[in-house]
Amino acid sequence: MADFIPSAFLDHLANPGQLAELNDSQLLQLAGEIRNRIISTVSHNGGHLAPSLGVVELTLALLAEFDLDKDKLIWDVGHQAYAYKLLTGRAAVFNTLRTLGGISGFPKMDESPYDHFGVGHSSTSISAALGMAQARDLSGQNHHVIAVIGDGSLTAGEAFEGLNLAGHMGRRLIVILNDNEMSISHNVGALSLFLSRTLSHRWVRQTRKEALKFLRAIPRIGHKLALYAMRGEWSFKSFFTPGMLFEAFRFNYIGPVDGHDISALKKNLQMAAAVEDGPVLLHIRTQKGKGYPPAENNPTQYHGIGLFCPETGKSLKIEGIPSFTKVFGEALVDLAQENQKIVAITAAMPEGTGTEHFRKKFPERFIDTGICEQHAVTYAAGLASQGYRPAVAIYSTFLQRGYDQIVHDVCLQNLPVVFCIDRAGLVGEDGATHHGVFDIAYLKHVPNMHILAPRDEGMLRHCLKTAFSLNEPCAVRYPRGSGYGVDTKEIMRILPKGMGETMLPGRGVAIIAVGSRVHPALKAAMRIKDDIGWQPEVFDPVWLKPLPQEQLANLARTFKALLFVEEGVLSGGFSSSVLEFLSDNSLLDKVLIKRLGLGDNFVEHGSQHELRKLQKISASDIYEETVSLFNKL
Repeated sequence: MADFIPSAFLDHLANPGQLAELNDSQLLQLAGEIRNRIISTVSHNGGHLAPSLGVVELTLALLAEFDLDKDKLIWDVGHQAYAYKLLTGRAAVFNTLRTLGGISGFPKMDESPYDHFGVGHSSTSISAALGMAQARDLSGQNHHVIAVIGDGSLTAGEAFEGLNLAGHMGRRLIVILNDNEMSISHNVGALSLFLSRTLSHRWVRQTRKEALKFLRAIPRIGHKLALYAMRGEWSFKSFFTPGMLFEAFRFNYIGPVDGHDISALKKNLQMAAAVEDGPVLLHIRTQKGKGYPPAENNPTQYHGIGLFCPETGKSLKIEGIPSFTKVFGEALVDLAQENQKIVAITAAMPEGTGTEHFRKKFPERFIDTGICEQHAVTYAAGLASQGYRPAVAIYSTFLQRGYDQIVHDVCLQNLPVVFCIDRAGLVGEDGATHHGVFDIAYLKHVPNMHILAPRDEGMLRHCLKTAFSLNEPCAVRYPRGSGYGVDTKEIMRILPKGMGETMLPGRGVAIIAVGSRVHPALKAAMRIKDDIGWQPEVFDPVWLKPLPQEQLANLARTFKALLFVEEGVLSGGFSSSVLEFLSDNSLLDKVLIKRLGLGDNFVEHGSQHELRKLQKISASDIYEETVSLFNKL
């Protein structure tokens, strides 16, 4: 990495306050050092490369102009905050980014006093910042509150809800829109910059106040004159600048500003900080992946990336067994070729969900709603109400944001929407905000909902076929990562409703494993047979709702012990449903029960393998618990 400047400044910064002492030339050199460190670390650990590279100069300008021991700063989405972490006391441990026991890839309040609010999902910053601003005012304090929102976050409804209330309340607040062409309009040129900056100068604002006060004082017609004057100003500014939307929300608008010009950023931040009569929005333009040509040329690929060679930018991923995501994408295309009514919907994740295959094949039947999960679900309900069969492909953790819409707009009306829930279970290095461990618990109690959990990529295809065969809501949940190498060429079949499959007959103990835990359970059972000489039964319920009740009842009557294994929270999870069913039917009296799954705590970041070991749901844990149950018998 000889193209990058050695860390002459970065490794010698004791606290972020020292940045105010550096001149613009030194800050520019520091920007190169930061990019060098981010690229080097992410190439080894994976992570969100392009978003963080795009805000290096902005981060430097913010820390040079504001006192982060007093002022509050919120990053949205939080994956933009790598440079911020480097400059707020974490440079020495930045190499542990996203590793087990290391620093998080997102802001975390318990990680650093400079992480003023945790942000893993998008579009929350304006709402949180407004709450902080009101708390400041109620406490009689006088610091700044700044929200940096970008990388598509302004497409979500919550961001506009925050803008609306902030404008209504009129509290002093700074919102920085990081426009990296993932949202909002194109730059309209130097004229808009000149006009917005001139109209936002303090003396201009004071003159405006005095002029409006004078007009309102004119008897009888004063208020009308003032209203006409304000309308004229709004029209004038809106015609020449992209600030019309934000002025409509009663924000003072500044910009657009070159987000890689440190000097311009500092001047405009000073201007924003000087505005005392209400919220201000500073619009900056940045290039996603700035300073690293591979990321500049393909910001989508380098948005979130695994291991890669920093010199060439080439991925180090070994191609082998296809991922569940890839198999899903291909199966959806196969089904859509047979059924012209199938429509694919995703929320800003065509590549991440595998629906880019569908987009290329059927562009007229593909919709990317942006980061708008609530809208995506209700939009799908509207399509379903008119005879179409929407497939809503959203990560488990993000589908949580559309819960009310799932209940009222889909399930209450019993509309045949298929929820394709990627990243169900422990996702690994992205940590607590991204683990998909709640979907079983938040879906299974909703009337009319059906839930399928394929054990491998072959079964995923059958589950999708089955989901589209129903004329009711259905969710198919599947994990992140590679499959098990099973056959995916078999013709897709419709699975019997509410029927599981016995994977391995046995005696004494029955292991009831859900989805991604079926193959580890089989591995554990076969190892037990080799080591000890007896074989537990392994049962795959396939259907998490409706339950395979007859088969579960028979297992409770036949076996002396049942071991449940699921990659989700135990509270309200699949095993909870089974225990309720068995209890209601007086089938728990003579059977010993053990449950493996996630407890009442959030799981931090680490590799999937490490986290499954920590949560005691790996093949070796299933082995130990099964043997322990058998010994108790």
